[in-house]
Amino acid sequence: MSVLNRIPALLAAVVIAAAPLAVTVVAVQPAAVSAQAPAEAPKAEAPAAPKGPAAPVIEKKEVENPYGLMHTIQHGDVVAKVVLALLLIMSMGSWYILVVKLFEQSRLMKEAKAAGDSFWSAGTVQQGIATLKEGSAFRFIAESGVQATQHHGGLMGDVNMNDWVTMSVQRASENVGNRMQDGLAFLATVGSTSPFVGLFGTVWGILNALTAIGVAGQFSIDKVAGPVGEALVMTALGLAVAVPAVLSYNWLIRRNKVAMEKVKAFSADLHSVLMSAKK
Repeated sequence: MSVLNRIPALLAAVVIAAAPLAVTVVAVQPAAVSAQAPAEAPKAEAPAAPKGPAAPVIEKKEVENPYGLMHTIQHGDVVAKVVLALLLIMSMGSWYILVVKLFEQSRLMKEAKAAGDSFWSAGTVQQGIATLKEGSAFRFIAESGVQATQHHGGLMGDVNMNDWVTMSVQRASENVGNRMQDGLAFLATVGSTSPFVGLFGTVWGILNALTAIGVAGQFSIDKVAGPVGEALVMTALGLAVAVPAVLSYNWLIRRNKVAMEKVKAFSADLHSVLMSAKK
């Protein structure tokens, strides 16, 4: 995948990973309204029945949450900001790999369909290779197999022709598989480590809360609300980074398995054709 083709994936990853930073957390603050004044008594001779107090009207007012994510970004210490930066990088990398691998897998599926439609209907293997696109994984495997049949000499001349072609086609197929596995280790690492990165931020926030209590000399909710809110934000972000990474890893592994089954089937059929009299 060329660098230019990776730019949209990178932009998508940045937008998705940075989306939580643009969300403003609001809370609903009720404002009690005084009860309505009792209605003027009628001038009839019989006394009117007493009326109960009117139900208070609740007015909703949106206020910015002072102990949420924005508070952590604006007022957090160096450690908190480093943890946030690490989680952001992990999230961006995970979404970037997901977009890129989905594109690569879709392209490989299309190449498999094209190979099935045109390659096997050609008169010779060389003609079949000409029908495949440049840079196609199936063209790479076919060219590797043909090259093995044409360069079976020297020290390799003592190797059985069947074994030599089998090894060449298998190596080409494994190269394609290794290329499809690129980036999945990063997803696995993010899925297993990001909760602990968030947990470290949580522990650090609780430590700051306890320090604030010790400095103040007495427990006060306004002294610990900020650090405790920061700690909970770190926990939530760690999970928010880990869950998509784990789900993406499992999904991509499954799609890779389906794609590689097509590659292995093509390699086996190609080996049979190359070892036949018609080359």
